[in-house]
Amino acid sequence: MTDIVTFGETMLRLSPPRGERLERTSELGVRAGGAESNVAVAAARLGCESTWISKLPDSALGRRIVSELRSHGVRTDVAWDDSEAARCGTYYLEHGGEPRGTNVIYDRTDASVTTATPEELPAGALDDAEVFYTSGITPALSATLAETTETLLRAAQETGATTAFDLNYRGKLWRPPEAGERYESLFPYVDVLVAAERDAATCLGREGDPVEVANGLLRDFDFETVVLTRGENGSVAVRGGEVYEQEVYDAETFDPIGTGDAFVGGFLARRLDGGDVPDALAYGAATASLKRTIDGDLAVLTPEEVEAVVDREAGGISR
Repeated sequence: MTDIVTFGETMLRLSPPRGERLERTSELGVRAGGAESNVAVAAARLGCESTWISKLPDSALGRRIVSELRSHGVRTDVAWDDSEAARCGTYYLEHGGEPRGTNVIYDRTDASVTTATPEELPAGALDDAEVFYTSGITPALSATLAETTETLLRAAQETGATTAFDLNYRGKLWRPPEAGERYESLFPYVDVLVAAERDAATCLGREGDPVEVANGLLRDFDFETVVLTRGENGSVAVRGGEVYEQEVYDAETFDPIGTGDAFVGGFLARRLDGGDVPDALAYGAATASLKRTIDGDLAVLTPEEVEAVVDREAGGISR
């Protein structure tokens, strides 16, 4: 049985050396990055059998992504696009300190994944999954992907998998009212909701005390578990009438990209390993803190490193 299957876009991330500007650099580092594959990698690094499904151009760029994900132990089930219009989404990341800040430029319009339908994705990919995960980025990419996301979530539930969904709102992809409407249309097929506190407020109009927000979402949409992430204020989870809170574990931030995905990967991996919700929150927080010390989108770490952080910071768990 596969522990976790994820579905979504993975792009190539192109970055100049730190301190250089995109408009002047003669060198770009290349890495793979995408919310759902980031989660798959984090879970795989923590001992889960992880599979990422998607659609990629049948080209060197598509193979580059598959090669990198497989190197971290992730199985890839890909629909290969050999059409003339096939393309791989990319994004350019220019690291910058204050006051300039980090800049991201996307070039992902009409990427092959935006045309992915359930019929062309590998048959049976969800049949033996314990958890199916996707994020709100995926339905934002095209009307086709919105329909495919709903179909896969529904199919995963029907096979008995636990379905997990992270709002992961991106203002560069759609506006809050459109995003909120689409999210709510998917909620009947979601068991575990992960939401950044700011996304719940922006897209769902859920503001106020975080425990009340999480409990309101759980009650109104009949989720099994709701996890509300709160940036430097940690996270809150509600399940079965219980409330759990988790502090952030301090980290020296080298690259924050992918921190939220690392949290989700750590949380789901611990749940799959039999951990309860507070244990999973601690593992999510530790995985996220370690990710911040690593360049690139991926949480390239070991279970021993995560356990060391959890053990050192055991006082951060509250029930």
